[in-house]
Amino acid sequence: MKTIDKMYVNGEFVTPNGTDLFDLISPTTNKLTGQVVLGNEQDVNLAVAAAKEAYKTFSQTTKEERITYLQKLHDAVAKRQDELVDVMVNEYGGTYQFCKNSVGYMLSSFTTAIETLKAFEFERTVGRSKVLMQSLGVVGIITPWNSSNGFICNKLATAISAGSTVVIKPSEMSAQQTQLLLECFHEAGLPKGVFNVINGLGTVVGNAITNHPDIAKISFTGSTAVGKSIARGAVDTLKRVTLELGGKSPNIILDDANFETAIPMAIAAAYMNSGQACIAGTRLLVPENRLDEVNQLVKATVEKVKVGNPADEDTVVGPMVSKKQYERVQGYIKLGIEEGAQLLIGGEGQPEGLEAGNFVKPTVFTNVKNTMRIAREEIFGPVLSIITYKDEEDAIAIANDTDYGLQAYVSSGDGQRAHRVASKIVAGRVMINALTHDPHAPFGGFKQSGIGREFGSYGLEEYVEPKTLLV
Repeated sequence: MKTIDKMYVNGEFVTPNGTDLFDLISPTTNKLTGQVVLGNEQDVNLAVAAAKEAYKTFSQTTKEERITYLQKLHDAVAKRQDELVDVMVNEYGGTYQFCKNSVGYMLSSFTTAIETLKAFEFERTVGRSKVLMQSLGVVGIITPWNSSNGFICNKLATAISAGSTVVIKPSEMSAQQTQLLLECFHEAGLPKGVFNVINGLGTVVGNAITNHPDIAKISFTGSTAVGKSIARGAVDTLKRVTLELGGKSPNIILDDANFETAIPMAIAAAYMNSGQACIAGTRLLVPENRLDEVNQLVKATVEKVKVGNPADEDTVVGPMVSKKQYERVQGYIKLGIEEGAQLLIGGEGQPEGLEAGNFVKPTVFTNVKNTMRIAREEIFGPVLSIITYKDEEDAIAIANDTDYGLQAYVSSGDGQRAHRVASKIVAGRVMINALTHDPHAPFGGFKQSGIGREFGSYGLEEYVEPKTLLV
């Protein structure tokens, strides 16, 4: 069993002032694998002070210097790719294929940031004035447990590009992943105080970061409820915020789509990261006159989905991250049955032979009404709702009838039609006939899926403030 008893402040691994311990439990076996010492408000104050001091000089660095730092971070992380995949599989229970892709995205965070930074104009001429795009100051970064290291890398790379220093609060449930990533970052040899990391609870360390007067901006990824709390807390000091929050993504399969291709893609979209993804396509919208065909294809596809050891390369659905999350998903499956949705496959309980871990049966409900809670609330597990529509306009109306607007999916045999439908969906990103990612394109949500954008130049704009010089 491993105990993580250090935090990272001012370029060093140091002992926290906090003394509370948090147990790290394997989601695959529910056995204790380690403990992490949690930081407290005093630790946050030390980290902010270090970041504030480092900001004085780091904010004056050139593009070339920042590019060098980003490259060093990339190279240090690249050396330990296999270890980063393994620790994510073991601690988080993410499937091997997802974790491998996640580490790939971590590396692309730095290469994309370098490309973006090279082209970014920090001095601009507007009318008769000069506009300087200046870094905001110390940035507070708060990340969740589903791909924790990936969020850290992307947000840190953007902050460094802007010339900001950071204080990071990762999920306490991801402490072993964070520790390995920190070892990589330490090896990169950045100036002291540029990045600081405090393990701790959101109610303690997260709140301290949110309320600290010397933090100029918060970048948060997580639930909508917590995002709202952070936004409220940030108001007192008028912190800038980027909030990437929850989703209930619609996946519209139009009647001219190739259903043999679109249905397996829809299952992949719904069950990505074992369903523990804010962008998961958990509402499948299909023509009402083809529901029987859809049900047959979906059931046949899900029957082939492997649930099991996340370390196996062919596993599609691993365990839920915790017992609490498992019970949450079970509660929604039970609720779906009570609401009158038809259970097509899956259901309550664990798959046979996997009773030791937090495994959920890949579940699909059909004949779901968009007014049902299983169609409106983020479940964060492998649970898909099939909803029928009458025509194209009805499909768009149902897709937009949600509190969220993070991501959506459209499948069609007609490219122009797909683009037309996609343009009418209220969501920050829409995937057309594909499951893909563009690290240069903006990512973020409409409505209660968040505020602001990440990735590429749009993401970098969120970390700078324009200053006008009138000559």
